[in-house]
Amino acid sequence: MKYWIVALALIVSALTGTTRVAAQNSDVVFVQLEAHPSLQTAQIRAQGYGNYLADVNGFSLGGGWYGIALGPYTRDDAQQVLLVYQAERRIPGNAYIAEARTFVNQFYPVGANVLNQGTIAVPGTTQAATETAPTPAPEPQVADETPAEARRSERNLTAQERKDLQIAMKWAGFYTAGIDGAFGPGTRGAMAAWQGANGYEETGILTTLQRQVLMDQYNAPLISVGMALRADGQIGIEMQMPSSAVRFLRYEPPFAHYDSISDDGIRMLLISQPGDRRTLYGLYDIMQTLEIVPLEGERERKENSFVLEGRNARFTSYTEAALKNGEIKGFTLIWPTGDEERRTRVLALMRESFTRLEGVLDPAAGGDNVQNIDLISGLTVRKPRLSRSGFFVDGNGTVVTTTEAVRGCTRVTLDDSYQAEVAGTDETLGVAVLSPVNRLAPAAVAQFRQSSPRLQSGVTVSGYSFEGKLGAPTLTFGKLEDLKGLRGETDLTRLALNVETGDAGGPVLDAGGAVLGMLLPQKTGTQKLPANVNFAANGPAIGTVLSGLGLSTGSVDVRDSATPDALLRIATDMTVLVSCWD
Repeated sequence: MKYWIVALALIVSALTGTTRVAAQNSDVVFVQLEAHPSLQTAQIRAQGYGNYLADVNGFSLGGGWYGIALGPYTRDDAQQVLLVYQAERRIPGNAYIAEARTFVNQFYPVGANVLNQGTIAVPGTTQAATETAPTPAPEPQVADETPAEARRSERNLTAQERKDLQIAMKWAGFYTAGIDGAFGPGTRGAMAAWQGANGYEETGILTTLQRQVLMDQYNAPLISVGMALRADGQIGIEMQMPSSAVRFLRYEPPFAHYDSISDDGIRMLLISQPGDRRTLYGLYDIMQTLEIVPLEGERERKENSFVLEGRNARFTSYTEAALKNGEIKGFTLIWPTGDEERRTRVLALMRESFTRLEGVLDPAAGGDNVQNIDLISGLTVRKPRLSRSGFFVDGNGTVVTTTEAVRGCTRVTLDDSYQAEVAGTDETLGVAVLSPVNRLAPAAVAQFRQSSPRLQSGVTVSGYSFEGKLGAPTLTFGKLEDLKGLRGETDLTRLALNVETGDAGGPVLDAGGAVLGMLLPQKTGTQKLPANVNFAANGPAIGTVLSGLGLSTGSVDVRDSATPDALLRIATDMTVLVSCWD
């Protein structure tokens, strides 16, 4: 599109090393209203805004572009100005908050320099002020084309340029019909409405200047992040990138890392590696274990490509990759939550411009980077908020665990791979029952002991002591101290053994491998018990919880003592890692 190609000239400033004099404090921000490639147009527009708004400033953006902004404000004040003025239709609907570092030299007001003077107070935005304000947007005080001249210049537009204008008006909320490039009554009406909202005479025919203003408004999200075409021969990818928002950091196969320039959190990865379909599918699986791909979002894997979307309270990420001629190439864009309009525009342009070049990233590149067990190619592996133990109680894969393991979780998994849902809980007892989303076939299920065990007899707790770091449950040995709690609770047993945090929820077994109960977490509070004093919810109490959910348990008489190997096999087969994810 001709207009956005012109608009993207902003990035020239980054390539020529323009020195920015703006304050580096990210808490000093402006509300950017417009950007223009013409200084004269920008001066006229700034003067028009200054007729009825306070704190109007004009700055060079670099690369031959000029911006109009309100400020400088604190971020909270800027958000308030943006909301109020947009609601009152005094500034464009696509105005946005920009950091001070975006701006270079100030051209309006003449002689002013607010970039290094800190923030100012927000102007009054009362209803009275609104009622006395002139038209909702500045009207240029410059000779413009007459309607006849505008119609003649309009005839020189290409079919794509006419469609671009319809797209821009649709995006601005003035046009609702199809994008066909035909300027019929619907398009003319939308043009007139846009002219009225922007302080122009409502002729329904846009002049050359007005067309440029409309397209500048439409392209403001791209201008704000300095979209520019970049080619990387080392990885064999060319595409439009937000070059004033991210910068190259390092190669770490299969990724080229682009880190955020500011604290807004915009990040990028370029993906490039040799491989086949198995490699592609492996990448698809690995990407979903990373923090940059949140759990919530769409997943789509096709024969030779995949798309991953993830979103949480902090950011949204989008990843796409495809296999062609033995090379896997793609990209990931990570964008802060709450800025969806800009993200959508930037992502669309990135996808549209993505081009494969010859070559692929050398798998040995970045070999000197620091290794870390919690990183994959320099990216943090997603970790659960906490992990505890549990054990299978029936052939469908139903699991008993501690309520601590499932409290406040967005998602619960078994052995990091199988999603489970909470079927029921007993908060008083501290027991939760989980049902796998897809039926499982455990190698062993709990067999609860029918008779009471003897005091001081040996017991074993099977649990993921270190919350899954070892990849298999650990056995901890101790003794049965009492068949009730310290206050006489009949649904508890007291144990003497030293356990770890991750063991909570694991089964307590007798010498023959029969289950006596479930280990409870150590209580927290003002009272501190000796380290080896622990409690378990006993078998009958757990059976009551399960029967209330329509589930039954297996039982067994007293068994002969099992060999250490046999006890390990019984415990390992029934114990499962339960993880809580945010």
